[in-house]
Amino acid sequence: YQLSARKLPLLSKIKSCTEDVIFQGPRWTIEPNDLILPINSLSRQATVSCQAEGSPPPHYRWSLNGTLIDLGNDYRRHMSGGNLIISNLERNQDTGIYQCIAYNTWGTIVSRKASLQFAYLDTFKTQMVRSAVNVREGQGVVLLCGPPAHSGELTFAWIFNEYPYFVQQDSRRFISQETGSLYIAKVEPSDVGNYTCVVNNTVTREKMLSSPTPLVLRSDGVMGEYEPKIEVHFPDSVPAAKDSVIKLECFALGNPVPEISWRRTSGVPFPSKVKMKNSNGVLEIPNFQQEDAGTYECVAENRRGKNAARGRLSFHAKPHWLQTIDDTALSIEENLFWECKASGKPKPSYSWLRNGQPLTAEDRLQIENGALSVAALNLSDSGMYQCVAENKHGIIYSSAQLMVLASPPSFSKSPLRALLKARSGSTVTLECKPRAAPPAISLWKKGNEILQRSERITLLSNGTLQIANISKQDAGSYTCIAKNQFGTASTTGKLIITEIIVGESIVLPCQIACDPALDVSFSWAFNGQLIDFQQDNGHFERVGGSISGDLMIRNIQLNHGGKYVCLIDTDVDSLSTSAILVVKGPPGPPDKVSVEEITDSTAQLSWTAGRDNGSPITGYSVQARTPFTVGWQAVDTVPEIINGNMLTATVVDLNAWVEYEFRVVARNDVGLGEPSPPSDKTRTEDTIPDTAPTDVGGGGGTKSELVITWEPVPEELQNGEGFGYIIAYRQTGTVMWTRAVISTPGVSRYTFRNDTIPAFSPFDVKVAAYNNRGEGPFSSIASVYSAEEVPSAAPKRVVARSVSAVQIEVVWEALRAIPERVLGYEVVYWEDDTKPDTIGKVRLTGNHTAANLTSLRADTAYYLSVAAFNTAGPGPQSAPINSTTKKPPPDRPPLNIQWTMVGSTLSLHWDPVVATETESKVTGYLVLLKRHRYNDMTTILTTKTSVELSISASDNYLIQIKAMSEGGEGASSEPIHIHKSSEFAVLSTCISFPLQPLMKPK
Repeated sequence: YQLSARKLPLLSKIKSCTEDVIFQGPRWTIEPNDLILPINSLSRQATVSCQAEGSPPPHYRWSLNGTLIDLGNDYRRHMSGGNLIISNLERNQDTGIYQCIAYNTWGTIVSRKASLQFAYLDTFKTQMVRSAVNVREGQGVVLLCGPPAHSGELTFAWIFNEYPYFVQQDSRRFISQETGSLYIAKVEPSDVGNYTCVVNNTVTREKMLSSPTPLVLRSDGVMGEYEPKIEVHFPDSVPAAKDSVIKLECFALGNPVPEISWRRTSGVPFPSKVKMKNSNGVLEIPNFQQEDAGTYECVAENRRGKNAARGRLSFHAKPHWLQTIDDTALSIEENLFWECKASGKPKPSYSWLRNGQPLTAEDRLQIENGALSVAALNLSDSGMYQCVAENKHGIIYSSAQLMVLASPPSFSKSPLRALLKARSGSTVTLECKPRAAPPAISLWKKGNEILQRSERITLLSNGTLQIANISKQDAGSYTCIAKNQFGTASTTGKLIITEIIVGESIVLPCQIACDPALDVSFSWAFNGQLIDFQQDNGHFERVGGSISGDLMIRNIQLNHGGKYVCLIDTDVDSLSTSAILVVKGPPGPPDKVSVEEITDSTAQLSWTAGRDNGSPITGYSVQARTPFTVGWQAVDTVPEIINGNMLTATVVDLNAWVEYEFRVVARNDVGLGEPSPPSDKTRTEDTIPDTAPTDVGGGGGTKSELVITWEPVPEELQNGEGFGYIIAYRQTGTVMWTRAVISTPGVSRYTFRNDTIPAFSPFDVKVAAYNNRGEGPFSSIASVYSAEEVPSAAPKRVVARSVSAVQIEVVWEALRAIPERVLGYEVVYWEDDTKPDTIGKVRLTGNHTAANLTSLRADTAYYLSVAAFNTAGPGPQSAPINSTTKKPPPDRPPLNIQWTMVGSTLSLHWDPVVATETESKVTGYLVLLKRHRYNDMTTILTTKTSVELSISASDNYLIQIKAMSEGGEGASSEPIHIHKSSEFAVLSTCISFPLQPLMKPK
């Protein structure tokens, strides 16, 4: 007997950044499956299949119930390939769990476990006639089968009286395939006879018959009706495997014969796959799934009542892989992370094997559920790994090989190309992919210069170099250097730019390696014509030595684009190499810009494309010019972005009745081109004004006037001919508007005069524009007051006081309870009362009642009066009063200033200042002390001609002295500088400053 499952070959090959790796560890092609054999096959042999592949070919071992089988000392067991062959089967020695183990030089794996069992069916314990079962007519009865000892699945049937008359199941009779018993719901006279239980083993195909059981009717009457009694029902909890066929039995005794029905307590109807058999005595659910789980109810019912039995079907499933592990090659010192995931009910648990042995967590190795991580791999970590998922219903294995690699860098399979060509403006990617384990650390050089990251240069973590927006400066030799702890390697390639922008320069390389004894000559051809370096006007120049004939092209123009061929001649051979040079420039100007259609706010344009100059045109922009703009201005278009394939666009948001010119500018990746010639001048159509005047306001004026002002509408927004303004006004609180029309576009003021206008009365005003096409919108309503009357009264109790030689203070009493508005007060003053010409005026806005007149002449009589004012002007003036300024202060500073400093005390002394008859009398002295560090000022007033000051010895000071009088401050003395005391010894004598020639020592 042989049962096995074949798998596809699993030898795999991956390409990593380290090297090409072929995984050759063992992997299963056939794994053992469960076997159940008839007991009568003991004299024959059985084969438990197992096969794996790998290089070298795997060897095999087998275990039985966890113990390795010693095939060398077992005459009944031997292997053929990986298959285990068992001869002369023995039930007690060969029954159990088998597992195959495959191994080669790369590692070891174990197979899934398979059971070997033997099926049998013993005879019934006794063959004697069973005791008779006596029942009344109408009563229910159960005839027990009591099957003998067995292994393997059984089926049951009953013979009535003699073979081949079998009991036929119907709503009254039921044979349970769980217990084998026969159930008769309601006995009838025809049921009297002998009943024999027939047991069949589906594996061995053996059949056993029980002794007959007589069924006899009692003579003491007929059984009356009674409610159903359920004798056959499924357990309270039934585990159901995924994809299995579930059969639930339910049968009841009763008179009348009960009817059986089924339902789910959740109310969910049965799907179409569910079948009812044996008069509803069996509920069959094929292909059981998660959604079939739940509580099921069997209901037995007759006219005497009903009974129910319930049980819950719980879903369970063997583990099934959702994510397996794959063969992996990692460099030494790298970290391994594998994760496997399986579904199942209940949820599977996970374990890990390495070379067939269980793994446990340690310092470098961590296991969490289905995840395995190993840090800092070393060579001993190589081998075959298996993730094991298991629940109580099954166990599955996922196998993979781990190869830990160690090698120096090598570019033998991935060198840089010797010559790399790129177009200007493009992005170049240079890959650095050495084989190395652990992965090499790489750096890039251009020539001898190490490259660093920048806005254009990107160094990726995998060693790749990317250079964006390539230009001629990027041309040159590039070298990738790779290094790990086992060695260093490098690879070099030369980058040339074959696409260049107008005005730049480029070198096209042409170099050879040859015997130095050979004569070598270089020449260049451009588009099939030899280049004459003498007649070229300085664009072409040959550079290089004896083995180099590089061509430099300076100040490249568009006509320099084309095919360049380097011709190399030697004594023995001729060679050539070529490159296509693409010269890019901004686009040429578009042409034939015309206005196809125009409205009051849009213009539809068309144009023809100019030359793209080596770089496709990516878009266009439109500009416009009017008599009102300064130069050309960008305008909005539909579509908003005009791509390079479009040659039409609609300009929007134009002003009506304005003369426009349009031009178009093309762009490409190089930049903006020259603008097109302008279109013919075209005027947009007129329309009613769409802009209302702004800054509407007004007020002021003279009595009986309403003054309204606004900001005029610019000419470019007037939208047509015949432009003017409509002014509407009404007294606040009224309904009707009064309108006035002004036909002068530049006017910004309108005055309405009427003797009936009350003074300072609020009006609602608004202004609109109009032209020959109609009226535009009105502005928002503004509140404007009519002209007011000047204040009718003069301030009272005006008093003036001379403060100094140059200042007079004026005080008055504020006006109260007058009908006119008071915005403030003004003071006018003059010198000669006989000639009252005003020489000064001070105006104060607000409720002020005092003013200072300054910058006056000393010892002079001034006349002054005060008036209230508002927007209409000043009211009547108060009666003039006079005040005379003080005599001027002395115009001489204090002299002969002497000072002495002892410690931190500074003593000052000066000569008194004596006033003349024309000056104010001296009332004291003002000493000003300024400290340099804090830039602050201290003032000391004294009536004496001396003062003592306490100053800091760590700062510098400046001192000045002034005489004080009624006329104000006198002239200031020359400044006295006091320096830090640390700069000189403590003074015991007086010092006079040379800046003071009149001072003498104390």
